[in-house]
Amino acid sequence: MADSTKIENNPKILSGPVLTNSPNAVLSKTLLSRYQDLPLPADKIIATYIWVDGTGEHLRCKDRTIGFIPKQPKDLPEWNFDGSSTGQAEGHNADTYLTPRAIYKDPFRRGNHILVMCDTYKYNMKPTETNNRIKCQEAYDQCEDEEPWFGIEQEYILLDADLRPFGWPPGGCPPPQGPYYCGVGANKVFARDLVQAHYICCLYAGVPISGTNAEVMPSQWEFQVGPSVGVTAGDDLWIARYLLHRLAEEYGVIVTFDPKPVADWNGSGAHTNFSTKKMREENGIIEIEKAIDKLSKVHMKHIKVYDPRGGKDNERRLTGLHETASINDFSAGVANRGCSIRIPRAVAEEKKGYLEDRRPASNCDPYSVIDALMRTCILNE
Repeated sequence: MADSTKIENNPKILSGPVLTNSPNAVLSKTLLSRYQDLPLPADKIIATYIWVDGTGEHLRCKDRTIGFIPKQPKDLPEWNFDGSSTGQAEGHNADTYLTPRAIYKDPFRRGNHILVMCDTYKYNMKPTETNNRIKCQEAYDQCEDEEPWFGIEQEYILLDADLRPFGWPPGGCPPPQGPYYCGVGANKVFARDLVQAHYICCLYAGVPISGTNAEVMPSQWEFQVGPSVGVTAGDDLWIARYLLHRLAEEYGVIVTFDPKPVADWNGSGAHTNFSTKKMREENGIIEIEKAIDKLSKVHMKHIKVYDPRGGKDNERRLTGLHETASINDFSAGVANRGCSIRIPRAVAEEKKGYLEDRRPASNCDPYSVIDALMRTCILNE
């Protein structure tokens, strides 16, 4: 990931053509189309199994041929992989297992081919350390009747092959932030083609992407996923991230979810909108305020699970500047983007709706965020 100190203090890293050093950008993007239309056996589809690796923030994938069209995840076979190469097992006992949890359409191969979101288990079938989905599922099973909805605003930054923000001028920075947010124009917005491709691929795959926009820093973007119910919101966001990384391969650029790759510019978050059935009903604002009070009492507990390094990544981002609240202080307010929890103005006026938790980092595990919100606000843990 881009390191702000390196970017600011090493002119050599700042220089260099945008895509010259990207092997993927050199490959012809038209040759594959000659083979995509080859007729395949009617009883064969390709399933891409996708999982979170031992870092808790990066994805891995591999393909297999399936001799039928599955109707639900449990129809698919479990599989295994070398966990010693993903930080999830020791070399002398490396077999690690994949259990299919969600199926999406494959926008790259199309047809009946599928993407499969999996969670991971050790040799003894106990969850791996970064399998946060299973705990999230357990929480959701206890509060399913409350219909917890989640909408996640995923911010990210595009980098060139030299790990500097995509499209930034050689040896320096672009003009100060201001014209880039939701901007239009070649001097304000970079890589809209990739963003548009991602939007369409998400819709095709079955990911409930609800919008996208250019963000405050040039080469920074955001997409929104949801509303999705319970643990499904985590599946949806991980698949959306996979699709973005996969598309970026073809464009020869790099996606980083690092929360603060460049100092003195806005960082990236995964603002999480959350509501229960009671919050969405008349006078639901009372339930929203109750939830905020509960969240205020366990602020640091949430901070520790809102990035994959126990809050260390968010220390760089949650400074109280650049539309963030301080990591050390809990705050809430109406329409205030400098708070930990924001109540949208429309929610305050209608006295029902949802709250926005602005603390999760862009590289958070959404399963952990969803789990924490359900356990605090619904299960009173």
